[in-house]
Amino acid sequence: MQVTKEKINQEIARFNDEQLKQVAEFIHFIKFRRRCHQKVVDLPQFASLYQEFAQEDRELAEDGMADYIEQLRQEDRA
Repeated sequence: MQVTKEKINQEIARFNDEQLKQVAEFIHFIKFRRRCHQKVVDLPQFASLYQEFAQEDRELAEDGMADYIEQLRQEDRA
């Protein structure tokens, strides 16, 4: 069945007020469902970001270890 705006408009033009109310409610429902629809998850992108952030975390931890060790040495001297 091919649906066109023109055919839909022709059908709607024949509706009574109660039917128009139902159509309006259905249109509202469709718009609501579209807004709530979750986006498709891009797993390869998430994997890439995870690896990137994991590497950054390792680098930050390694950079911070030198300062931490120095602080421990200073505490031992005190």
